Amino acid sequence: MCAPGATTIDGEELDGAYENWMKLPTPTELEPTFFYGEHPLSGNKMNGLGERERRRAQYVFHSNAKTGPLPWDRMQMYFRYNYPFWALPQLLRNAWASFRPHGKLASKRREFVDSSEAAQNIKDKATELGAGIVGVCRMKKEFMVEGASTPYRYAISLGIPMRRDVMLKAPLVSSGMEVLHCYYKGSMLTVNLARYIRSLGWPAQGLPVNSSSECLHIPIALEAGLGQLGKHGSLICKEYGANFRLTSVLTDLPLEVDSPIDIAVDDLCQSCKVCVNECPPDAIFNEKQWVRGEEKWYVDFDKCVPYFSDNYGCAICLEVCPWSETGKGPKITSQLMKTRERRSRQQSQERRE
Repeated sequence: MCAPGATTIDGEELDGAYENWMKLPTPTELEPTFFYGEHPLSGNKMNGLGERERRRAQYVFHSNAKTGPLPWDRMQMYFRYNYPFWALPQLLRNAWASFRPHGKLASKRREFVDSSEAAQNIKDKATELGAGIVGVCRMKKEFMVEGASTPYRYAISLGIPMRRDVMLKAPLVSSGMEVLHCYYKGSMLTVNLARYIRSLGWPAQGLPVNSSSECLHIPIALEAGLGQLGKHGSLICKEYGANFRLTSVLTDLPLEVDSPIDIAVDDLCQSCKVCVNECPPDAIFNEKQWVRGEEKWYVDFDKCVPYFSDNYGCAICLEVCPWSETGKGPKITSQLMKTRERRSRQQSQERRE
């Protein structure tokens, strides 16, 4: 017998995936302490919610935009200054890491046998430097916000896992600090990996967290085969579910590229409502939305960001996600793929009959 509200695959509950469910705060705890006297331009509108025509993303939040003030700048400032004073050392470490995305290029260039050897060399180095998952794709202009550009031809996508035991306490300060620590590790990873590539005689730029707002890490990760987009608007991979953070390195070193993968995320997200039910501000849509000409999972910016800013980054949706339960990702994918194959065989048989 399945637990009430549990997500199932053909009647079989995803065993053990819900033993650490979050609990919704009481309604009185949902009101943010920060309010706009006059609400700014909708972040959903800026993000292109409902638009059927393709266009590039634009600066909205988490931005170092050089184009002037943005409608949500005050909320972003509130988020940055909402952390307690004792979090300042961690914030300073992150800022320090972002000062070194570029550096000197070695005069002698190392030539690899082929792009496959080069890619494996870089992936091994990234893993040595702390990456949990690594993928490579060709850089596209769509991976940069409107008005931004880059001369680099390849992007290396890097996933850095977070401590599950700490993140299960979201949205407490401790989980926010773990995110900051993960961002610091990611920043140092990109800086050091870019430095390594330059030591081989090839141009490379790291994208530390504090200076990466021009680059869209999720589209890069999707193209590089790290995972698939989940209903909560974040990437899901088999290794860590949604319990990891993304960063990227750009380079001109010719690398063998990876391909987007299918781990059956949509097969579960279409019916699973865990993150929808557990989101305090009710910001997660239960169906895919049209966003800048693409139908995809999307989170209501105007509902999410005030709660996010008031709670040290939140992350509840990432941690209640069944995929994030340690070790469950491969099993979920296996179950879903078997179900998909079984349904495909049944449909084929029905058509023949």
